[in-house]
Amino acid sequence: MTSWYSIATADFVFDIPTSVSYISQFMTLLPGDVISTGTPFGVGFGFNPPRYLRAGDVVELGIDRLGASKQMAKAYS
Repeated sequence: MTSWYSIATADFVFDIPTSVSYISQFMTLLPGDVISTGTPFGVGFGFNPPRYLRAGDVVELGIDRLGASKQMAKAYS
């Protein structure tokens, strides 16, 4: 399996406490809530030529000491 990129929270533009503080101004966060931070640098559109997900590609995300999630891309029909 080829890894196109990997990112850690240390590479975020805003650190976790700043992000949680900002979001907490607009909504109540509860234990177990997930904050989706969007796409990290290195997104497929930024490659030359662009690289997009294809059927069969696997996307994995995880949090150390917490767990991981894998999804396989399927063709839209």
